[in-house]
Amino acid sequence: MGTTRWPVIAGAILIQLCLGALYAWSVFTPGLTEAGWSNLQTQVVFAVGLAMFALVMVFAGKRLPTWGPRRLAVLGGLVLGAGYVVAGFDGGTNFWLVLVGIGLIGGAGTGLGYVVPIAVGMRWFPDHKGLITGVAVAGFGFGAMGWVKLAGAWGNLIETVGIGSTFMIYGGAFAVLVLAGAIFMTMPPVGWLPEGFTPPETAGSGGEEYTSVEMLRTPQFHLISVAFFVTAGAGLMAIGLMKLYPIQALTANGIDAVEASAIAGTAMAVFFSLANGVGRIAWGELSDLLGRRRSVIVNTASQGVLFLLFTQMAGTTELLYLAAALIGFNYGGAFAIFPSITADAFGNESVGANYPWVFLAYGAGGIVFPILGGWLGDLGNFPLAFTICGVACLAGTSAGWALRAPHHDEAEKPFGVHGFVRQLRLGRPR
Repeated sequence: MGTTRWPVIAGAILIQLCLGALYAWSVFTPGLTEAGWSNLQTQVVFAVGLAMFALVMVFAGKRLPTWGPRRLAVLGGLVLGAGYVVAGFDGGTNFWLVLVGIGLIGGAGTGLGYVVPIAVGMRWFPDHKGLITGVAVAGFGFGAMGWVKLAGAWGNLIETVGIGSTFMIYGGAFAVLVLAGAIFMTMPPVGWLPEGFTPPETAGSGGEEYTSVEMLRTPQFHLISVAFFVTAGAGLMAIGLMKLYPIQALTANGIDAVEASAIAGTAMAVFFSLANGVGRIAWGELSDLLGRRRSVIVNTASQGVLFLLFTQMAGTTELLYLAAALIGFNYGGAFAIFPSITADAFGNESVGANYPWVFLAYGAGGIVFPILGGWLGDLGNFPLAFTICGVACLAGTSAGWALRAPHHDEAEKPFGVHGFVRQLRLGRPR
């Protein structure tokens, strides 16, 4: 590829389009509940997939320097594809096969591949970290819309060939497309920099490098993780319930069940998914302009308000579309903001190894919030689930407010409550 960096964007988007299939899960949940699954079971599969995604991503980050980005991406595509094929056996409605296939194996494949476009993109575009991260992960959001519509309204795969065959078709497509994108996943030559770009040397701009061990000892890591936990967890619960809950709310307002299902599907597949992808690019650019700390504050605070309002908006078609778009926009933005703030705080060169540790907060949120939503849904109280998420996001705003640039002398001291408070009092937040 020489020193031409633009093909990296194409490869990154192609890979992420497939990895984003995890967010298309909601298109399968109505058919699975009709087959006898509980709401909780549908969310357990989703939560296990998210947890495996986050855990395996830590492993992938450690292996990235030795295995190389291309090998990791290829492995991720093959594992992801194999998982969906496994889920397709027995008609695609066997809970344990789907749990193992999409939850365990598919989640692992997503984790293996996800860190690659982010790490490679930041190395090729150190002059536009927020924007390139947003572009690199935009495919993850846009991919959900395509896979949802292909299985539903556009391709009618579920209706035509069934859930099991749809899983298998997707598995084959994921393997082929990720392998194609992996061709472009190579790091730039040693010492390469964009023309006219001078790397920053100040803390908080990606110039000071931290090992993962050093990073874990700083309060900044924990503050970033708390903010990511609540905003990602809330968004993940919305993804799992964005079709089930609005169907109930719309039918309660007198809309026919078939029409309500179509409206809810459009809210998830078009408005949420499209805004999810756009938000990754837009928030990436905004975080470059506003600064990461301000971006975290605005993102988490506005998301909290939207979740509190969602229970009043879900039963009206136009308001549901608006809410789905705004929640998706903010949710997608988190995946541009948090890799960039990790690179700013702990170094550009180390982001491939460090960001997976931050991303564990996403996995934790993916366990807590979707399962909470499924459990409350079985109890007939979806609104309470969204209210809890709104309050959690507003609470997470305080973590963003407390953020400031780390220094290496902080990483040399064990992390503890007294040290945490003392370090937060030093200097002005930034």
